[in-house]
Amino acid sequence: MIAGIVWRAALIVIALVTIGVQLDRHAKRVPSAADSVPSVLRSSAQLPIAAYAVAGEEQSALEEAELLVRRRPLPAEHLRVLAQAQANAGLADEAALTVQYAARRGWRDPLIQEGMLRLAWSAGDTSEAARRYTALFLRRDTQDALLEEFGAAILGEAGGDGRKTLIEIVGGGERWHNQFLRRGARVLPTDAFVEVIEETIAQGTQYECAGLEQAQRTISTRDEAAGLQLVLIIEAQCV
Repeated sequence: MIAGIVWRAALIVIALVTIGVQLDRHAKRVPSAADSVPSVLRSSAQLPIAAYAVAGEEQSALEEAELLVRRRPLPAEHLRVLAQAQANAGLADEAALTVQYAARRGWRDPLIQEGMLRLAWSAGDTSEAARRYTALFLRRDTQDALLEEFGAAILGEAGGDGRKTLIEIVGGGERWHNQFLRRGARVLPTDAFVEVIEETIAQGTQYECAGLEQAQRTISTRDEAAGLQLVLIIEAQCV
């Protein structure tokens, strides 16, 4: 009889754990279901729990974010949530270190790239800031306003480290030249855009003439003098 009771109790425990695990997996697809997962069984469900706490600046945000990383330390997104929680809690040094760890694992994450950009710029490392800026530039979901804001700062100096770094990257990135022409003409400082085009062409880069001409029209609406400079470059390039 005792053995039967133990057996039935074990089955009940197994059933409850199975339900909890299934709820946890469900929370990965439906984050709003995360609260229904028992705390001890949260794995996937811990991410929305921590993210909601951080977004709401709740007192428990740091604790929830730390629990998330303890349970699933590998995803860069989890480290990013922890960094945000640390920053909100006034732990600036810890947040900066966490962002750097996250960047090693999730270079595709735009918020991590933005965090690294801000850290590099604050530290006076213009070249590294330009590299992070380029990573954001290449993402189609990056807001133009962010690129305009940081472009003015990082690429503001003629012949500066920011522009030199961008020239090096653009010159070696043939696959995204057309994207650079289209978006760069919209968001980069106009004189910086012209300098990048001029220097990369001098180093042997070949742009499509149609792309250059469209970029020239866009630049001219923003800066007539820069547009005239591009006309001369295009005439020399597209003969």
